[in-house]
Amino acid sequence: MRQATNLYKALSDQNRLRILMMLKEKSLCVCEIVDILKLANSTVSKHLSVLRNADLIMDDKDGRWVNYRISSKAESENIETVMSQLDELLINNETIKQDHLLLIDVDRHQICGS
Repeated sequence: MRQATNLYKALSDQNRLRILMMLKEKSLCVCEIVDILKLANSTVSKHLSVLRNADLIMDDKDGRWVNYRISSKAESENIETVMSQLDELLINNETIKQDHLLLIDVDRHQICGS
């Protein structure tokens, strides 16, 4: 029951859906997600925590960076179904399209410093 509750909680917020769709494109650090969503660092961190608790995303340490990415099938039994459904439901969403355009130019070295 806890796994289902965590999953549906994770999917019940627009910003968390935006994060999932961004991470589908590429791994990102917190500062890059903050820059695109225009939310406070603490708010983004909380969203990432909820997504991680649902096993939808994972984080990998890379030097001073913590990169967030979509979980693999081995890490999350629900990830393929969830992402497939989100792709179908959000394919024409304007906010997701705008986020995708912002992803092209987002650069952690400019945002967070090198």
